[in-house]
Amino acid sequence: MTILEELAASARLRTEQAKETVPAEEMKTRALALPKGSFAFEHALAKPGLSFICECKKASPSKGLIAPDFPYLEIAKAYEAAGADAVSVLTEPKWFLGSDAYLEEIAQAVKIPCLRKDFTVDEYMIWQARCLGASAVLLICSILGERDLAHDLEVCDRLGLSALVEIHDASEAAAAVRAGARIVGVNNRNLKDFTVDPENSRRLRDLVPPEVLFVSESGVKTAADVRALEAIGADAVLVGETLMRAADKKAKLQELRGAL
Repeated sequence: MTILEELAASARLRTEQAKETVPAEEMKTRALALPKGSFAFEHALAKPGLSFICECKKASPSKGLIAPDFPYLEIAKAYEAAGADAVSVLTEPKWFLGSDAYLEEIAQAVKIPCLRKDFTVDEYMIWQARCLGASAVLLICSILGERDLAHDLEVCDRLGLSALVEIHDASEAAAAVRAGARIVGVNNRNLKDFTVDPENSRRLRDLVPPEVLFVSESGVKTAADVRALEAIGADAVLVGETLMRAADKKAKLQELRGAL
């Protein structure tokens, strides 16, 4: 199995376990009982200029433990203070050492929208994300077939949640557009072997229509990287490890934002 296949399999098991605690219909009822979301995540990315999605991530499969000290609320608040447009919160517990509690607490502590960064394999996880306070969820084309992707996008729309639809190649770009994605993210990290190729965003940019928001994910390390992505017409960048490894996260984000 590839790393991505293992992550997806683990997410399926985790979801089945969660259903034993809160059955699917009950989770759906809870989510629908909440006020409909305002699609805040995509509104944040649609503003003029390049938007920054900043990640709270304790570990990863490729890098292991990134942040032994993980004051996630302080980190999220520092991002917000430095001008982040959204926060990405890892909730995958096994490889990324994430937690649903991190998302729930961060969503209550900041005013900017939060993305639930996880490996969505079941619509249950979308209902769950709404209950946790997320404004957006991640839908990965490599995990979901086109029919499931279109269905999940409909679920998101019903809840007022944005969906960041992640692609890695030309065929996935076409599938995302056909399914009705309004936000497409190119992951420069190959989730099969976790190598990073920053040129992936440039190669796929023209395959995403201009009316669809375009996000570049992974591999953003310097001000020069930010300028290069703005030059190809990216609407947003998702920055994770670079910020998590910075001693002063607020200063690092200000440095990256200052490149524009």
